[in-house]
Amino acid sequence: MCADTPVTDLPANDLPDYRDTVFLPETGFPMRAGLPAREPDWLARWEKIGVYDRLREKAAGRKPFTLHDGPPYANGHLHIGHALNKVLKDMVVRSQQMMGRDARYVPGWDCHGLPIEWKIEEQYRARGEDKDAVDKVAFRQECRKFADGWVDIQREEFKRLGVTGNWADPYKTMDYHAEAVIAG
Repeated sequence: MCADTPVTDLPANDLPDYRDTVFLPETGFPMRAGLPAREPDWLARWEKIGVYDRLREKAAGRKPFTLHDGPPYANGHLHIGHALNKVLKDMVVRSQQMMGRDARYVPGWDCHGLPIEWKIEEQYRARGEDKDAVDKVAFRQECRKFADGWVDIQREEFKRLGVTGNWADPYKTMDYHAEAVIAG
């Protein structure tokens, strides 16, 4: 082999084989992380073994720290602001847990207000309907159903971010008890 002949110009069977001369460490880890494919399995395993509940049991009796989520509107998919908000809150809760406290994260959703009503009004306009012609109770029921559907979708999206919390029992501003307390 001449020094002026590029290695890539040689036929494949004439390429030097350096595998036996390079001593790389051997590992059981895969060469590619494949995080997008692996993360859902990790999250499912954590949910199956009850990581959040186990943390609660282990921390029983410690000084409590509870972060009640300042709730997002239940009106669409997550955006980068939601991700930043939840990741920062998750960091605060986890750091409190690591500092020896019984740290709990209570997720919640704002299921009332103009952002949700506006989405329902958009649906009416797309169908050629007038919101003012619809019964107020029927309109509110549609808003409630819409918000409830987005709570379920957003819950899964937040869990996909790896945020740990009491996802089985969040607070929602549309819970009848909460509405009764607010109404007085």
